[in-house]
Amino acid sequence: MRLTTKGRYAVTAMADLAVRAVDQPTPLSEIAERQAISVTYLEQLFGRLRRAGLVESARGVGGGYRLARPASEIAISEIVTAADESIDTTACGATGTKSCRGDGARCLTHDLWDALGREIRTFLDGVSLADVAAGKLNPRELEAVS
Repeated sequence: MRLTTKGRYAVTAMADLAVRAVDQPTPLSEIAERQAISVTYLEQLFGRLRRAGLVESARGVGGGYRLARPASEIAISEIVTAADESIDTTACGATGTKSCRGDGARCLTHDLWDALGREIRTFLDGVSLADVAAGKLNPRELEAVS
């Protein structure tokens, strides 16, 4: 899986917004300070999050960002996807247009890694931003672990 800091920081910043859900927009500088993330990096991420309809922006004095929907309606997978992250565990890429091996063939373990990628996607689909902000996982997932 290629979940880099881009996806991790996007989820962290969105969780920060969810924890501090207020009527007023939250400036990126405040999120940056609380989460130790560069404001410049957050500006890039929030542009993507805004285009994906996950956050709304307000300009001017007192401006910043707020969640576009309730945190309970935002899946973590949406945030990761909006940050332009691939949830792909195969060597050939999510589209399957590349081969796993240099000779154009699939590797022996392709189906294993592909199935793992689907499980990760299903898990992230089932966890909401509200779950993360509250420090808990989706109850369905907790039952599976028990």
